[in-house]
Amino acid sequence: MNESSGNESSGPAPAHAGHDPACIAERLALLRRRGLVIRAIRAFFEARGYLEVETPYAVPTPGEEVHLKVFRTEQHSPDGQTRPLFLHTSPEFAMKRIVAATGLPVFQMARVWRNAEGSRLHAHEFTMLEWYRPGSRLSDLMDETEALLRATLPPVVQGTQVEIAPPFERLTMAEAFGRYAGVDLLATGDDAAALAHAAGCDLRPGESWEDLFFRLLMERVEPHIGRRRPTFLTHWPASQAALARRDPHDPRVALRFELYADGIELANAFEELTDRAEQEARFVADRARRAELYANDPDAAWPMDHAFLAALDALPPCAGIALGLDRLVMLAAGTRRISDILWLPE
Repeated sequence: MNESSGNESSGPAPAHAGHDPACIAERLALLRRRGLVIRAIRAFFEARGYLEVETPYAVPTPGEEVHLKVFRTEQHSPDGQTRPLFLHTSPEFAMKRIVAATGLPVFQMARVWRNAEGSRLHAHEFTMLEWYRPGSRLSDLMDETEALLRATLPPVVQGTQVEIAPPFERLTMAEAFGRYAGVDLLATGDDAAALAHAAGCDLRPGESWEDLFFRLLMERVEPHIGRRRPTFLTHWPASQAALARRDPHDPRVALRFELYADGIELANAFEELTDRAEQEARFVADRARRAELYANDPDAAWPMDHAFLAALDALPPCAGIALGLDRLVMLAAGTRRISDILWLPE
């Protein structure tokens, strides 16, 4: 789950958010709420026939998202050999291998790591809830995600006007840009100048179509969605497909959604791509882009995950989602900083 878009920094964490045992006592009610949410999540998925799984945290390939920074470590074998490993940014690759091998619906509450991030909504180490269900479509996954939030959150998020009641808003990216940015997004293709002209803004030096797309998303769209009820922002431009299938009815868009509530990007989901050749081509493009942008970063290169790519040949049609568990707890507890609901925050 890409947790970078729409998550503004709001300065340093409060002084109490440290390792002082007294701080835990002050936050104990919030931390108890965290435990209740975790138990509710586990009960929700077990009742629906999901298998809880565990996958390695230190892996040869941490992910392929271009802009995420990673934590590097090193494995030493008894014979003195070493190999680089990375703390994963998501358990996605490993979990899809399990689905491919078993055909079963699976879930996991995994610790994940992302370097060089920090704000009231970010921690370098956090918990990601991911689940994958064979046979599901994107609409099925929205239904299930909506049911999960109703099972874990109060009817109204404390301190907000966000009601956790059906139906959640479902808005395509094209509809959102038309409504809030006055732009026919899909008509601009990958032409940054055309997008800037349509949006009535200046193109910044070196700004790509993707850069401007995310700037407009953050500045003009995100402030308006998920405020009175959670919003699924669906059907992303195909260039932002990542590991999602393209829509067979409109190849300009991908079968992807993100979920927003109270200004928080809560989840990122795909109707999963199962075409090995297409996924490998996307990875090659992503790796070339990362090498171009971070050529001087020795921690920005790693082997391609060929085991994952091979598993795509056996992966059944399915949909999957990554949801920030800590952010879900924030909504449940009515607090504004992720450090409030971590036992020992940084």
